[in-house]
Amino acid sequence: MANTGRLLGLLSLSFYAALASDNSPLQDFCVADPTSQVLVNGIACKNPIMVQANDFFFSGLHMAGNTSNAVGSKVTPVSAAQIPGLNTLGVSMVRIDYAPMGINPPHTHPRATEILTVLEGSLEVGFVTSNPDNRLISKVLQKGDVFVFPINLIHFQRNVGNGNAVAIAGLSSQNPGVNTIANAVFGSKPKISSDIIAKAFQLDENIVVSIQSIF
Repeated sequence: MANTGRLLGLLSLSFYAALASDNSPLQDFCVADPTSQVLVNGIACKNPIMVQANDFFFSGLHMAGNTSNAVGSKVTPVSAAQIPGLNTLGVSMVRIDYAPMGINPPHTHPRATEILTVLEGSLEVGFVTSNPDNRLISKVLQKGDVFVFPINLIHFQRNVGNGNAVAIAGLSSQNPGVNTIANAVFGSKPKISSDIIAKAFQLDENIVVSIQSIF
């Protein structure tokens, strides 16, 4: 595991490399006020007089996430929900921990480009271009390598090393959103009709029903 100073340096690089794509702020800051009932495209602003240093602070990204789950990975987000001072600034970040052979399943970020840096281990990463080509662009990354996932394209990561892996990623939105493909298709609420999924994936409908029961 990288020491604290080196970790913070890499965090800063990934964080600032994600260029803002959300609307530009019209003031120095707009610290999120989660208690406000006002509906805006983002989160309403806290009274600037009440703003403190802790509104721009988050601690704990050095701690490993719990990867004891079906996919063997854990995403720890740092967005406006964790740092209220990020509100309206158009950036966020995540730490991702991977168990051996763990994956961050195919997913999209509808509002953000992602730039990922490997801190520990080896990761196979890739994204798929849009129709009609659906071309897979993939690469195996080592410690210190950086890879970019363009906005809203399906992408994934898999730990291909012998031990645990850790990555940090910057995203070009304070609220990038995430749409995990398997969860969305097989675990929607209410469910998508199994015959629709069966036809789309060219599967037996009984298999689709079985997969839906997992999600």
